[in-house]
Amino acid sequence: MIGGSHPPAAQSLTASLFGSTGVKMFLILTLALLPLGLIALVASLQAIQTADLEKEALLRVAVSQSARKLTADIESDRTALQLTVNNLSTAPSDTGICARLNLFLASNDREGGRYAVYDRASRRLCASDPKQRPILDPAERFTGPAAQLLDNAPYLLVRARSANGQLVGFIYYSRAHLERAADPATALQNRRLTLYEGHRRLDLTSSQQPLAPGDGVTSLSAPLEPPNIVLTMTVRDPPETLARTLSLFLPLVMWFAAAAIGWFVVNRLLIRPLVLLRRAVAAYHPGEVLEPMQRVRTPAREIIALGDTFREISEDVATHEAELAEGLDTQRKLTREVHHRVKNNLQIIASLINLHARSAHEPEAVEAYASIQRRVDALSVVHRNHFAELEENRGVGVRALISELSASLRSTAPSAARRFGIQIDSDDLHISQDVAVPIAFLVTELVELAMRMDPAGRMRISVKAQDKDRAQVIVQSSGLHDTPDMQAYMKERYGRVLTGLSRQLRAPLDHDGEAGRFAIAITIVP
Repeated sequence: MIGGSHPPAAQSLTASLFGSTGVKMFLILTLALLPLGLIALVASLQAIQTADLEKEALLRVAVSQSARKLTADIESDRTALQLTVNNLSTAPSDTGICARLNLFLASNDREGGRYAVYDRASRRLCASDPKQRPILDPAERFTGPAAQLLDNAPYLLVRARSANGQLVGFIYYSRAHLERAADPATALQNRRLTLYEGHRRLDLTSSQQPLAPGDGVTSLSAPLEPPNIVLTMTVRDPPETLARTLSLFLPLVMWFAAAAIGWFVVNRLLIRPLVLLRRAVAAYHPGEVLEPMQRVRTPAREIIALGDTFREISEDVATHEAELAEGLDTQRKLTREVHHRVKNNLQIIASLINLHARSAHEPEAVEAYASIQRRVDALSVVHRNHFAELEENRGVGVRALISELSASLRSTAPSAARRFGIQIDSDDLHISQDVAVPIAFLVTELVELAMRMDPAGRMRISVKAQDKDRAQVIVQSSGLHDTPDMQAYMKERYGRVLTGLSRQLRAPLDHDGEAGRFAIAITIVP
């Protein structure tokens, strides 16, 4: 095979890696856009701070303007009142000036303007309403500041004394008149106007909503003339609504949204197509044709080109796989044909040897033909076992080879050695054909030698592994003891053959004459 499929563990690992890659990509985009988010947040906070400063500046301008308007109105009326009391102090009979003062104050005050002029004897010389009850205690008429707030009445009192100190005039400003006079030109929502004189206060705004717990206000003050009166303007701060809170955190929301949109685009165009492409490649089996971009709708152009490349490669691999499979099938057929031909040839050789052996009359000739027959059979056994293991390519099984070889040797043994016993003790090992052929001939030579020396004896063949690529073959029999007859056979015939076979195995053949044992090391297939 050219390749193979990836195991499920590798696929799950790949999916988890690509999943973590998506998370990492989202974090990278978030961190990359973090400076922009912070800049937008700082800009939003700066805009809110600027708006607060502008609101404070507008409030400062409004309270100053209200204070100037109210001061100008009061000073104008007080000047008219001062002229009136000075004139009356010098010409008490000139009562027409009271009418002029009444007309002047009525033009400024919608309610007609309340005033009164008193002398030291508490006589009222003129007043806006003759039936008006005195508001100020007579003992306090000639004392006190030029303007003051009254404790028992909602009025602002303005006082003017004559130059000789004999007369005093009062103007009473109502709350409604003061509110109209102090109304600023700037439009402020939810504003409140209040006059303060020490601990005294006068609320000018008629419709004042009570403040709830937690409501925020901003207040600024400006002095009037006279300066003992202070005008305070209070503006309710806008409530913390959801829209205002969202406007504050809008840059952070935009930052997160930009990161999410960026991650979605990257995931849609890059990460998800790469994940699907990787899964398709991981689940690929040689011979299939990959179509990784069928399930992807919006991949990047480069990923489409990469998917097309994988598809072309898979098509080439599928073509080569088909060609290799066809070639392998042809090779297998040829190998089987060669095997059948070799097997047939060996059978023909064995049949020819058998025919010649039947026509021989001398015992030496019969024995020679039998010896040749055993070696041909040994080669046939090696060939059959090699072909049996050829499909799995593991080599020749040692146990099966020696077992079949021993059965063949016993079947072709001389009549005197029909009861010759062979015991096999072998590990489950495999050897190559280059080792199997000399081993088969070596065992054949030793079994034949042992049958000659002790036809009624027994033999033990042992094959044990020494390490991963080496094993030891031990052949032990009573017929292999070191005797003069055996030495003669070894010198005349078997010695040269066994030495040649040991050279083919590239290992020395050890002989223990007293134990009747031959041993040699062979190479095994790991």
